[in-house]
Amino acid sequence: MLEQLHGKELSFNNLVDLDAAQQLIQEFDAPAAAVIKHTNPCGCAEQETPAEAFRRALECDPVSAFGAVLAFNREVDAEAARAVSELFVEAVAAPGYSAEALNVLTQKKNIRLLKIGGAGSDLVVRSVSGGFLIQTQDKPAPGEEGPKVVTERPPTDDERKALEFAWKVAKHVKSNAIVYARPGQT
Repeated sequence: MLEQLHGKELSFNNLVDLDAAQQLIQEFDAPAAAVIKHTNPCGCAEQETPAEAFRRALECDPVSAFGAVLAFNREVDAEAARAVSELFVEAVAAPGYSAEALNVLTQKKNIRLLKIGGAGSDLVVRSVSGGFLIQTQDKPAPGEEGPKVVTERPPTDDERKALEFAWKVAKHVKSNAIVYARPGQT
C-alpha cells in the first residue's frame, strides 16, 4: 500500500525507486533507513532510532543521496525529519510521520511524502520485451540453515553481523554487487 500525503505527482522513476526502497527496508527488524538512487541502495543502516539510521545511511554516499528516494521502516519523528530536511530528496516513504515531522518536511519545496504499509506481495513481477516475468521473492525457507563457515578462521561476531547486514542489502543491488558493510551500516 502506498498513500501520497504531500507533494507533486510521482514520476515513473519515483515509483520504481520507491518500490525498491520499500522492498529493501522490509528486510530489517530494528529501525532502519535506506537511500535509493536509480533502484539501487546507495546507503542503508539499521540503528537505534530512525534519525540515527538515516544519518548512518547517508554517510555511505552523501553525493549520490542528492535527489534520492528515502525509506524508513518506522514512523519518521521530528529528529529524523530535521536530518532529512537538510538534503534535497525526491521522496520519503515511511509507515507514518509524527505531526512535528510532517510540519518540518512539508516546508521543503518539491518533496513527496508517502505512507507505506503492508508487506506487499510475495511475487516479483518484471516486464520484458513481449511479456513479463513472475517469480517468488528470495526469502529463506522455514528451518533453512544459515551460512556454513568453510574457512580456517570463523568470522568474529562483528564480522558475522556485518555479513548478515551486507547480504540483506546486496540482495537489492541491481548489478554486480559489492557491498561494504559493518554491523548495521553499509
